[in-house]
Amino acid sequence: MKKFFALVAAALLCAGSATAANPTFGLKAGFDLTNFWGNDLPHGMKPGYQAGAFLEYRFANSPIAIAPEIVFAAQGGKFSVDEDADLSISTKADLTFNTNYINIPVMLKYYVTPSFSIDFGPQLGFNVYSKATATAGNSSTSASVTIDMGEDTNSVDFALGLGGTYNITSNAFLQARYTMGVTHAFNDGVDAQNGNIQIAFGYRF
Repeated sequence: MKKFFALVAAALLCAGSATAANPTFGLKAGFDLTNFWGNDLPHGMKPGYQAGAFLEYRFANSPIAIAPEIVFAAQGGKFSVDEDADLSISTKADLTFNTNYINIPVMLKYYVTPSFSIDFGPQLGFNVYSKATATAGNSSTSASVTIDMGEDTNSVDFALGLGGTYNITSNAFLQARYTMGVTHAFNDGVDAQNGNIQIAFGYRF
């Protein structure tokens, strides 16, 4: 954790001390496909969304830029579980995990061309909502139960992000990114980390 904040501080210090173009501020929003990877939960995808703001510091006469962001992201996973009892009765349940985060990625951007950059950097996330819903039965006879997973979810998540940004105009852009969690999403040593495929539209002011 200390290394993350040291990295952020160093990046912002370099951005402030170097000769750079005026920093730009913008907003972004988009569609996510999220899941858990690891050995203890299935890897089923759940649709979600993201929305937030960013600053971009572009160094003068350089293809390098730094872009810290703050983003709300609806994450989690969705999958089905089948259980066969000794009485040959099969029970199927659909499980949905809704784990929302305030994420703070700090992306290092390398502009391959004036309109396209490759983006990579660390992300720190803070869990603000965590619930799981189990739904069993069929369309005519179904039942669902929702439980609060807040105490079972790690409050802090660390991830790495890799993607690209395409500038449609000098203000508007499209962005694609994958963030892979490297810390456990849940307590008690559950081997399940967050994964998030992001497609976003943004606008610089």
